[in-house]
Amino acid sequence: MTMDRAANYKIVFTGPVGAGKTTAIAALSDVPPITTDELATDMTQERKPTTTVALDYGLMKLADDQRIHLYGTPGQERFDFMWEILVEGGIGLVLLLDGSRPAPHKDMLFFLDAFRDFIASTSVVIGVTRTDLAPDLSLDVLHDHLHRTGLNPPVFTVDARDRDDVRTLVKALLYAIDPGLSDDAAL
Repeated sequence: MTMDRAANYKIVFTGPVGAGKTTAIAALSDVPPITTDELATDMTQERKPTTTVALDYGLMKLADDQRIHLYGTPGQERFDFMWEILVEGGIGLVLLLDGSRPAPHKDMLFFLDAFRDFIASTSVVIGVTRTDLAPDLSLDVLHDHLHRTGLNPPVFTVDARDRDDVRTLVKALLYAIDPGLSDDAAL
């Protein structure tokens, strides 16, 4: 896939509850983001007071009238029916993992499996958030598990609140999709 002038693209953000999907989209969006956060009423409330129940949406405006629509999935598996809806027409997946969780590699493997058909026809990049709360976390563990899946996506530590960090994820995804993309065209 090559990026065309005056085109619209769609990137999907996914990952477990609390990984920073809503925050990352808000950091990147050039318009006020739309969220569907509701009060958490299950075990999610132990991690955060609200949770996404349908989707998050933001928009990045690029040069030449290009736009990237940013869609965030709910992190809870009980809302997985939205995952299939949201990937429709997407060009790639940003998987965010919460590095402070006990086993982020298990979350990674779960989401890679849940989105395997979409990833097979597009591309994926992985961002690990909250690493400041997990000083013993090694990205080598994630790479070892990725190697066993046969996938080799870029993996970054990111702060979901930092526009430049999240932009790096999106750039890496766009370069994976279109290696001939020029620096000025990407973002």
